[in-house]
Amino acid sequence: MKNITYKRSGVDIQSANLFKAKLQGLVKKSQGPQVLKGIGGFGSFFSLAKEKFRDPVLVASSDGVGTKLKIAALAGKHDTVGIDAVAMNVNDILCVGARTLFFLDYIAYSKLPEATLLDIVKGLNDGCLQAGCALIGGETAQMPDMYKPGEYDLAGFCVGIVEKKQILDGSKIESGNLVIGIESNGIHSNGYSLVRKVFSESEQKRMSKELLRPTRIYVKPVMALLEKFNRAGKQPIRGISHITGGAFYDKIVRILPKNVDARINKGSWPFQTIFKLIQNKGNIPDKEIYHTLNMGIGMVLIVEVSDAVEIQNELAKMKLKSWIIGACCKGKKQVQIV
Repeated sequence: MKNITYKRSGVDIQSANLFKAKLQGLVKKSQGPQVLKGIGGFGSFFSLAKEKFRDPVLVASSDGVGTKLKIAALAGKHDTVGIDAVAMNVNDILCVGARTLFFLDYIAYSKLPEATLLDIVKGLNDGCLQAGCALIGGETAQMPDMYKPGEYDLAGFCVGIVEKKQILDGSKIESGNLVIGIESNGIHSNGYSLVRKVFSESEQKRMSKELLRPTRIYVKPVMALLEKFNRAGKQPIRGISHITGGAFYDKIVRILPKNVDARINKGSWPFQTIFKLIQNKGNIPDKEIYHTLNMGIGMVLIVEVSDAVEIQNELAKMKLKSWIIGACCKGKKQVQIV
C-alpha cells in the first residue's frame, strides 16, 4: 500500500491555498476601510465606526441557497448563486431595519473545478456590492465522500446594525394599515424542491436562465425608505417581511401582533409567467403555492394609509414595482389570502 497522504485522501491543501490567494484581489471590491487585514487569517476584522451611532444593536442571520444549487449544477452556471446566498441573509435582517455590515460564506464540496469556485465567489462579491456590505471571509471546505463530484453546498452569515429605537418588530402594526408588496425577481431561492418535482431535469436545464435568476437584494431601496419615512420617533413603515420559505402564510404572520390579521388579495398584483407554469403543470392548489413560492412578491411592507402612496412613488423612482396587495384587520395573528 502506498503511503496515505491528505491529498490522496481527497483534500489538496496546496491547491486550496493557491485558490484562496486568488480571492484576495476579487473580494477587495466589496471591502472598505473598516475591513482590516483582508481574508486568510484565523479571524476577520471589521472596525465599527461607533461615532456614527447612538445606541447601536447588532443583528445577525444565517441562511443558505438550498436545492437551487442542483439546477446550477445541471446547467453548469454558478455565477449567480452567490448573490442568492447574500440576499437570503441581508434581506432577512433588513426586516428589522438593520443595514448589513459584513458577510461570511461557507462553501462545502468534494471535487470542484477552480473556475466553478471562482464563479461562486464572484457572485458572493456581487451580492455584497449590491447590499453595500463587505465580504470579509468564510470557509471553503473540501469534504471527500460527502458530496458527489461537481456538487456543493453554499451558505452564509451576515452581521448588521440598527439603532435600538429604530428596530422594527411589528408591534405597532394595527387594523387599517395597508400591505405593500414589492416585486420579486422571480422564484428567488425558496421552493426549489417543489420546482424540481414539477419540471424534469431536461426542462430545468432548458429553463435554467429563468430558474437561476438571482434573488433580488432590497437593502439599498428599503433602507432609503426607512431613512426618509421612519425618523424623529415616527414609524409609518411598521413592519417588513421577506417572502421566503413558508411564503405569505409563514413570513407575514411573524410580524403581526396577536390581535391583528393580514388579509391579502391574491388578484391585486400581476405575477411572472413562471409561477403560472409551475402551478398549472404541477396541478398545485392555491393555498399550497402561496405557502411555498413568493408568487412575484419578494418583500412586504406594512404601512400607515396616509404614507402608502408616497412610499410607492419612492419605490417607483428606484425602479421597483409595487402594489397595495392587502390590509390589516382585527383578528388572531393570522394571514388570510382571499
